[in-house]
Amino acid sequence: MENSEPADEMPGPSAVSAAMRHAKAAARSSHVTVGQATPDRTGHVEIECSCGMVLTNGPDWSVDEHIRLHRAEARYLALSAVAPAGMPRLIDVDATRLPRLG
Repeated sequence: MENSEPADEMPGPSAVSAAMRHAKAAARSSHVTVGQATPDRTGHVEIECSCGMVLTNGPDWSVDEHIRLHRAEARYLALSAVAPAGMPRLIDVDATRLPRLG
């Protein structure tokens, strides 16, 4: 079996820190849909997240879009909490490295 790495290059450190890897995995495992998607009495479709939030469709979004946004927000918050304080950010953050609100 051939080695896919050039002989003059040694494997380097991981491109992602252990803290960020752990935060992403924790967010993924903490935000899993549970049960079946069910319509409520108003015709909206609902499904629960393992975090306790009920995800639903709306007038301009599907339940699938809400699930995707919810998981992305969970990953963002988890990664923001462990990101190094001096790391340049796309979004303005407060002293706790979380987004400034308002």
